[in-house]
Amino acid sequence: MHKGEETMQTAKELKELIDQLPLELQQEVRDFVEFLLERKARKRGKKLRQDWAGALRDYRDQYTSLELQRKALEWRGD
Repeated sequence: MHKGEETMQTAKELKELIDQLPLELQQEVRDFVEFLLERKARKRGKKLRQDWAGALRDYRDQYTSLELQRKALEWRGD
């Protein structure tokens, strides 16, 4: 079976399962699928921020890495 055929089969199986649910649960399934699609779109569009890299360089001789991590949390208010 090709990938396209597998996708069609999966979609058919999902539709058959969803059709067995009461209408209010079908709406919940729809809401959940929309949530998953939105979450996927957000992840795809989000780039890893690295603008902070090197920002604590001045403190490397004053703190161990663990102390620096704790200090950074303190500075951020966490």
